[in-house]
Amino acid sequence: MADDQDANRWPAVEFERRPWQVSDTYTSRAQHRLHEGDYRACVPARIADADLALPAQLLAESEDALREIVRFDQYASVQLGSSVELAPMSSILLRTESSASSQIENLTVGARALALAELGSPTTRNASIVSANVRAMEAALEVGTSIDASSVLAMHYSPMEPSGDPQPGRWRTQQVWIGGSDIGPRRAAFVPPHHDRLPDALDDLFDFAARSDLPVIPHVAVTHAQFETLHPFTDGNGRTGRAIIHGMLRRAEVTERVTVPLSAGLLTDTAGYFESLDAYRRGDVEAIVRSLTAATFHAVTGGRRLVDDLAAARAEYIERIVARSDSVVWKLVDALVAQPVVDNAYVRSTFGVSEIAAQRAIDKLAEADILHQTSKGRRNRVWQAGEILAALDRFADGIRRVR
Repeated sequence: MADDQDANRWPAVEFERRPWQVSDTYTSRAQHRLHEGDYRACVPARIADADLALPAQLLAESEDALREIVRFDQYASVQLGSSVELAPMSSILLRTESSASSQIENLTVGARALALAELGSPTTRNASIVSANVRAMEAALEVGTSIDASSVLAMHYSPMEPSGDPQPGRWRTQQVWIGGSDIGPRRAAFVPPHHDRLPDALDDLFDFAARSDLPVIPHVAVTHAQFETLHPFTDGNGRTGRAIIHGMLRRAEVTERVTVPLSAGLLTDTAGYFESLDAYRRGDVEAIVRSLTAATFHAVTGGRRLVDDLAAARAEYIERIVARSDSVVWKLVDALVAQPVVDNAYVRSTFGVSEIAAQRAIDKLAEADILHQTSKGRRNRVWQAGEILAALDRFADGIRRVR
């Protein structure tokens, strides 16, 4: 019996001793003694050809979760009614997922601040970071059929380059660690592999990600957990790792049109999510599969409510408008779902119209009580769609309440 259990167990990480020398001359002698010397760095298990044996019930639950993602993808499309209307909803769900992913790292931002950041208007630092995270999600969905070195580097570059990261889109060339002190890794909660081990470990990971013989949710969950174990960047590993989840779902052709806010599902139990990563490193692969499976059900439930709220707001807007069928006003209403804060320059560049035509469309929506000016004066004026911003903030507040 014990042999069978061992055969089904996922390979656990091992550890090796590495020397650490404290380089900060301003550190006290006591801190020097505490942090200098050997530390234990992870030696990742090879998983490219590992057998992924899971209980039948967990496999059934993960298949149910997969079907929920497919249904959500279809549901959002039906609610929108046409491919023309689909683009803005897909975009707003992408931004919702990016915001939720950032919240896992305690980067919170309101819907209006994020919309301003997307517009290029002055806003908060957090909003700028989350806006850059949207680019990572976009990169993840554009990778096509491969999760490999080039696609993952692109996912990392997108959010990290605008934030001033010194190594955007480049693998780390130094030791990193999680928890403990900035002085050194000896007191850390977990120390990822030494950077000398990264090339082989990443090749192994990408070979595993390319497999086609595994059920989708477990395959995605393990790829994500192994990536987080390797921690191949000096910063931005969490956001990139969650972007990989969406890239793999698109690769598996599970999602075709919209983005499921899976990070919002993970936010329902962040402690459990981080514990499942620790368990994975100990050889318990079931924990991370259960975590992603549960997150899927939460994400779909919240995502459906958000889709309904946004679709209802858009339908109400349409009822208020009186305009010619070829007016840019109708296009602007659709765009508000994805970009609920606008200015004249945005309308001009998005729809290729003149400054006068852009302002005429904005004024028309303002007269219909759809847009409200939030800036003072005649220069750099900004308008917002309050009902859409309220729906997005309700979604975010719902996530924070269940944590």
